[in-house]
Amino acid sequence: MLTVESIDVFYGNVQALWDVSLRVGDGEIVTIVGANGAGKTTTLRAIAGLLKPRRGTITVDNVHVTGMAANELVRRGVVLIPEARQLWPGMTVLENLEMGAYAKAARKHRRETLRRVFTMFPILERRAKQKAGTLSGGEQQMCAIGRGLMALPRILLLDEPSLGLAPLLVREVFASLKSIREQGVTIVLVEQNVPNALALADHAFVLETGRVILAGPAADLARDSRVRDAYLGLLSA
Repeated sequence: MLTVESIDVFYGNVQALWDVSLRVGDGEIVTIVGANGAGKTTTLRAIAGLLKPRRGTITVDNVHVTGMAANELVRRGVVLIPEARQLWPGMTVLENLEMGAYAKAARKHRRETLRRVFTMFPILERRAKQKAGTLSGGEQQMCAIGRGLMALPRILLLDEPSLGLAPLLVREVFASLKSIREQGVTIVLVEQNVPNALALADHAFVLETGRVILAGPAADLARDSRVRDAYLGLLSA
């Protein structure tokens, strides 16, 4: 469904990604892990059309989308849920969710999609008229995920959805991602909680200083001594 082939990405004259490639199958959850500054967010931003690679290609359903505008990618079903939620704090929960259905195709199904979001996150229905900026961190993350779902994504890109959340809320967020995948949505997940990410994902890619250094089935990488020592807080035998 999604192929990233040998992309180089720059911020001005500073290169952030070198020859990054990854493949994501229809209905899969793929996670990208690595230390801070490894290039994880940059990879998502390139896929979402917010950054244009200087080299390499990105394809969705075998259609070349490299350099395509972000709004066009949203219409094609590629939706980014950014790090730190980035809600409109002065708008209500309902208004934030409705903004997710801005594209014409999503707008047609806004009511039924909203009902699915409220079924997944009942707290959002109870908070519908509340300003988003007054929600707890966990509620804001649910609202951000809900807003992304309102766009009717086929590929959902999530950047650090568990960042700053208490362990109980982390479990709720990961349970929601599993439910979203069961609805047929493909997920690309950047996540600092590496154990949970590897337990959820089908495949994983490890980035280090802008390069993919390891890739494979998530279960295999969870057993890899290099991943265990660097990211799981375990000493390999």
